[in-house]
Amino acid sequence: MFLISYVDATVKKIKANTANLLTLVNLGLGGFAILYTINDVLKLSLLLIFLAALADRFDGMVARKFNIESELGKQLDSMSDIISFGVAPALLLYKGILFELGAPGAFFTVLYIGCGAFRLARFNISDNCGFFNGLPITAAGCILTLSYLWKDFMPAYNYIFLMMILSFCMIASFKIRKM
Repeated sequence: MFLISYVDATVKKIKANTANLLTLVNLGLGGFAILYTINDVLKLSLLLIFLAALADRFDGMVARKFNIESELGKQLDSMSDIISFGVAPALLLYKGILFELGAPGAFFTVLYIGCGAFRLARFNISDNCGFFNGLPITAAGCILTLSYLWKDFMPAYNYIFLMMILSFCMIASFKIRKM
């Protein structure tokens, strides 16, 4: 009897923390993407950002399925997202392309990260009711990361426009239905 109750309690604890564990996987993948970008392993960084997006997708699904959504999970998710879909993609683009443009490249890299942070902060204090306000940072980060694959076909200054558009879309007030 004691063993059964211990196993049940352990299973409940694991179930309660599954979404947060997936969120930490997202954070870890984003952190490694940053480290690999710093060390000029840009294609691996790109892959890690997309894997972080998968982990981000599943953490929300797991939280809703097991009915374990929490304020802690929401905050942890946003902190992970700024790393994986704010800093990691921006640094990837800066290190791989935008450094060539000097100060404007650096400015728009930081602008993108700042707009992503603002968007996440606004999300955390709002009542979402099934809609996102502005472009989710996960989508913006994936678009930015994917655009790195076009670097041989697109001039560097076009990336500034892409970062500017994504930055303003994240802080815009249009609504997107959650999936």
